[in-house]
Amino acid sequence: MASGYFVSRGLSPLGVHFQHVCRNVLLTQTREKKRWMKSYMLLMERKKKLEGPPPPKPRSHQPNWDYHAEVQAFGCRLHETFSLDLLKTAFVNPCYIQSEEVNRRELGVDREAVALNLKDNQKLSEQGAEFSQSYLADCCRGAYPNLPPEGVNAIVQYLAGTEIVCHVAKNLAVEDLTLSAEFPVPNEVLQKTFFAVVGALLESSEPQKAGLFIRDFLMTQLIGKDLFELWAVINPMGLLVEELTKRNLSPPEPRITRQAGVSTVLPLHFVGLYSDKKLMAEGPGETILAAEEEAARVALRRIYGYTENRRPWDYSRPREETTAAQAISSN
Repeated sequence: MASGYFVSRGLSPLGVHFQHVCRNVLLTQTREKKRWMKSYMLLMERKKKLEGPPPPKPRSHQPNWDYHAEVQAFGCRLHETFSLDLLKTAFVNPCYIQSEEVNRRELGVDREAVALNLKDNQKLSEQGAEFSQSYLADCCRGAYPNLPPEGVNAIVQYLAGTEIVCHVAKNLAVEDLTLSAEFPVPNEVLQKTFFAVVGALLESSEPQKAGLFIRDFLMTQLIGKDLFELWAVINPMGLLVEELTKRNLSPPEPRITRQAGVSTVLPLHFVGLYSDKKLMAEGPGETILAAEEEAARVALRRIYGYTENRRPWDYSRPREETTAAQAISSN
């Protein structure tokens, strides 16, 4: 009995160790780490570096894509009411229709079946671009009444330009729904598609809705932008003299107010502009001429009401609805 007891006591640690060994073996088998996996992955990485990244694929060529459902969801995401037929037309570009017809001819399709029963977005794009520019111009004139027409046109061209419109369109997933002959979609095609969406919204709902759409997605791109980043003024001092002459004020007189490090590599000058013995503006610069031009820009910002500490855009006022109506009537 005692010998049996000692044998069982001696074998039990071996049994426990054997169980642990078996468990480790099972765990390593379930992890599925093959010996050839490391060399294979290194080879694929080298191939990727030599050949470059794969060409981009449009979202329609990837799985889980339903074009009809995505077009319907587009208006729901933006909380806008679109006519489904107009919205689908807004995404069809003329280059897409031409490329599809060429592909059908190359495949030997009958002449009667070559033509696509699709309507392009040319008319909607022109209508949306015209409405957008007129609405943006009215908004700028209402917000900054002292701004001259040249400044208003510069701001409108910036907001309705290719860079800003394409940035907004890509963030709204307009690029994924655009039917174009090329991918990635060219910026000019994407810009026309965005304005076509505005035109579809203009015909689907009230002009106020289209105006608020432009205000929310285009006017907000002015946040953090300086006036003279958008409007290139070659001679700010000459423009300041013209503005003061219109207001029957004496021309500006530049005076050096402060200086630092004049004899060093990085000098700093502060020039103040005086009119009727009153300080209008003050600007810094590495040279006296640069400081004088910067002071002129500061004075122009104050005259036009486009200063850095200006009052933020007020979205609560009902002025936007009247502005949208005026934009429609002006067309």
